[in-house]
Parts: sequence; structure tokens; C-alpha cells
Amino acid sequence: MDLKKEGNFVTVEEAVKAIKDNDNVVFGHAAGVPGVVPQEMLRQMDRLHNVKIYHMFTINNGEYLVPETEGHFRHVTNFVGGNSRAAVAEDRGDFIPVHFSEVPAFFDEYFPVDVAVVQVSLPDEKGNCSFGISCDYSLPAARKAKIVIAEMNENMPYIAGDNFMHISKFSYIVENHTPLAILPPAKITEVELAIGKNCSTLVKDGDTLQLGIGGIPDAVLMSLDDKHDLGIHTEMFSSGVVNLVKKGVINGSKKTLLPGKMVATFLMGTQELYDFANHNDCVEMRPVDWVNDPRVIAQNDNLVSINSCIEVDLMGQVNSESIGLKQFSGIGGQFDYVKGAAWSKGGRSIMAMPSTAAKGTASRIVPFLSHGAAVTTPRNDVDYIVTEYGVAKLKGASLKERARRLIAIAHPDFRAMLEEEYSKRFKK
Repeated sequence: MDLKKEGNFVTVEEAVKAIKDNDNVVFGHAAGVPGVVPQEMLRQMDRLHNVKIYHMFTINNGEYLVPETEGHFRHVTNFVGGNSRAAVAEDRGDFIPVHFSEVPAFFDEYFPVDVAVVQVSLPDEKGNCSFGISCDYSLPAARKAKIVIAEMNENMPYIAGDNFMHISKFSYIVENHTPLAILPPAKITEVELAIGKNCSTLVKDGDTLQLGIGGIPDAVLMSLDDKHDLGIHTEMFSSGVVNLVKKGVINGSKKTLLPGKMVATFLMGTQELYDFANHNDCVEMRPVDWVNDPRVIAQNDNLVSINSCIEVDLMGQVNSESIGLKQFSGIGGQFDYVKGAAWSKGGRSIMAMPSTAAKGTASRIVPFLSHGAAVTTPRNDVDYIVTEYGVAKLKGASLKERARRLIAIAHPDFRAMLEEEYSKRFKK
């Protein structure tokens, strides 16, 4: 195939000239964030005003989010990361509460996409380019955008599923063959290992898993060597899943939706992960409004959702996204999977966290959520809470029994304080 005839290849300078004042721009997600176009936007910043840039978590340093860009660029997001917290906290960005599964619909009604900037793979023999490790909202944004700027990268894995766009559909193509962003595996602590082992007691042979990234999900995966025939339906997975596939623990043979397929909407992790997914018939990427739709999730029998959180109060309300009034992250797909697991035949949802924060000086199980904190998962929907001290089953339990069970898995240093609050609320 003659790529130059099929696609409109241009310099990055020419591509960025298509961005105008007041445009709504969407950047690709996570490790699929574009590389050279944001840099060129900075170089052309003086001619650009009130350009809104939407993305969720991205692995880059976010130069377009610094104070010097105010008036030129403004960040819009439903998930705050390390490179964007200051912009949101200092009113140079806007946080909008939106479930991950609803982001494509958000583009329709609230953030019409003028320009989508994405990374894609080299085309196949039919001219289709894979969105690789960032299908999620990136592909829906490109399908809805007036202008699509694609950074074509030979390092982007070619991953099947509903994850393609024909080369002729890109308004502009810029070649960028730099390696994809890598997120090294987390260093797992003894506390996280204990949490992982406690979570593993709730996983049965043949279950389908949803996990995130970080020390706790990796610790859970490390504790599943004795399981059989596990499956994957998750918004993302990391290298720990690859290890269990190699051991034969994960094979998807018992899945009731797309058996044998590991389904995700984005990937983020090591080069080993990206190499594993490249041209792997067992991996399918699909847009987030399908993968994270609770009605789709629930089609997987025995779906086990494992997420982390910041704090849980004695009623079982879960805060996973803010530290008081400060927005720390976002809801992501947590509630999508809590609800999907609840509707799944035999499904379970788990909130896993260390029992303490701030180097052991604060309890994560608290009498009341911090002032201003968001309720990410309501008490009516919470199923299991897990710390290094054990497992608390909350679904079906009274407020009094929930408090007792949560105190039992709190750090011993804080149980007296929690017992005091318990005695104020309930008769012993």
C-alpha cells in the first residue's frame, strides 16, 4: 500500500494550524496520549486563545497545563492526574463529574469535538489503523470530530476489536515513531501483599476479573496462581495479567461474554504488555461506552470487580476520588463495574485499601468522610471492603453490623476511636 496516496501526511506544524481559537480539542488517553502535536501547540500558543483540551489521565508532563498557558489553553476533564491536579485546583482547568462509560455521550451533548488528536498504528493491508492501547474515548472522539489529527506510530500495537479507523478518515497524519509511554510495575509492599491475599479469597475458579493498575491490583494478581480458568473484562489491564496468561491461570474459557477473549478499553504498563497485545487474537479493545456499560459488564457471569479507594465511613460510603474538597482523581469506571458486578449472575465487587494513610497517622476507615469529600460509591451499592486486616461484607448488613465489620478490619491503632463513635450511634 502506498501510504502517501492513501493518507494526508503533513508536517506537525501544518497539522496544528488546523486548530483555531475556541476549539474543543480531545487528546488520546493514558499511554496513548499524542506526543508531538501538544508540543507544537505550545510553539503556536500565541495565536491560540481559549482552546479547551479534554483528556483523562495521561503519561506526559502536561506542559500545556502550566500557568503560562492561561488564556490560551484550558483543561477540561472528568479524571485528574498528577500532571493536571494543580491546573484544576488553581482554576486553570474544569473538573466535570462524568462516569468513564459516559464520556462518548459527553462529547455529543456537552463537549462537541472540533479536533481529536490521537495516536494510531501503521495501517493493515486494508488501510485500517488500530487505536492500539487507547480505544476508550479516543476512538469515539475521532469518530465524532470535525478534524482528526493522527500521530502514526510504528510502535503502537495493532490490537483487534472495535478499534480501527481507515487511514483515509484522518484529516491530517503526522509521523511520530517515538516509543510509547511506559508505566513501570509498582513496588509492592507487605501491606499490599496482605490485601492481595485477602482479595484472592473472594475469587473463584472461572471468575471474570476487572482490575485497575498499581500495587494492590498487582498484589491481587500475584495471589491468584492457584486459580483456574479466569477471564478478563476490564477497562484496563497491566503486565500482571500477562504473567497469569503465561501460567495458564487466565484463559477466558469460562467467560459467558466473548469467551477466550481478554476485553479492555485501554492498556497502560510495560513494553512487555504492549508486545503481548500486539496482533494477539486473544485481546480485544473496544470503546468505553461498550466495555464499561454496566449492562454489558453484567453479561459476564461471576464478574469480580476490584477497585481501590481513599476512605470508607462507618456506613459504608466510599470516597475514591477526593481528599476533602481537593479533587485527587475521578470516578473513572469504578461505579460502572460496581453496578455491573451487582447485576452479574454470581458477581461481586471489592473495594481494597490499606487500613491507614499519611504514613500510618490516619485511618482510612473513618466515622465520617472528610469534609467536602465525594461519595464515589454509595452505601447502597458497596459489597466488600478489604484491608490488610481482613474482609468486611457490607451488602445486606444493617448500619450497626456494617460498622462492627469495618472496625474489625481497621488498623488496631484506630479501633478505639471508631469504637467510641460506634457507642455514640448504637446500643451495645
